[in-house]
Order: sequence, then C-alpha cells, then structure tokens
Amino acid sequence: MSPLVSLVTILALIMFLVVTIKVGSARAKYGVKAPEMTGNPDFERVVRVQQNTLEQLSLFLPALWIFAQFVNPIAAASLGAVWVVGRIIYAWGYYQAAEKRGPGFGISTLATIVLLLGSLIGIVLNLLKIQ
Repeated sequence: MSPLVSLVTILALIMFLVVTIKVGSARAKYGVKAPEMTGNPDFERVVRVQQNTLEQLSLFLPALWIFAQFVNPIAAASLGAVWVVGRIIYAWGYYQAAEKRGPGFGISTLATIVLLLGSLIGIVLNLLKIQ
C-alpha cells in the first residue's frame, strides 16, 4: 500500500465530508427541512455539489488505487491530488453560481479519465507480460 495514495484517499474523503456537512448547514440557512431536496436554488446548488462529488468518488477511488497498483503510486497520488483540488474548485464555483462549476469539473474529470485509462493500459500491459 502506498502512503501517498492513502493520504490522497483520506483527503478526498475529508473533502466529501466537508461538502456533506455543508448540506446540513445549507438546510438550516435556507430553511429546507428534510427530506425536501428542492426549494431554494442556493440550497440546491449545495446539494448538487455533494451528490456530484459522491457520483465522482465511485469512479475516482477505484481508478486511483488500480492506477497505483499497475502504473505508479506517485503518479497516482499526484493525479489524485489534482482531482481533490479540482473538486474543491468545483464546489467553490458551484456554491457561487452554477455557471462557475465548469473549471473544477473539468479538472477533476480529466484526472479521473487519466486514472481510468492509465489503469486499463497498466492492467493490459501486466496481462501481456504474464502470457
């Protein structure tokens, strides 16, 4: 196991915890009672940040660890750090206005794509060595 990849994993999970807590705060701030998920557009943007981050984590985390295993753990940790920064930029922008979410989304999505494709290539090359 790579300590750097583990660190990036924990940072990603902490970032997700923060955006999750922000949903609770936004409920109180905008008066949106559970289980309601709509009403105030400012609240809805906060919820979308949390939901989209959860959706992205399901791709990012396995890709991060597979890339670390089959390609390079330092490169995986670096790409993972880019993903975390991208998600922070995404959240910060989206909290302000939906139109401002693009750069962060692009950064984190690009990091995920590189991790996924790199993982696939690393696995295939590993399989070819075995045969």
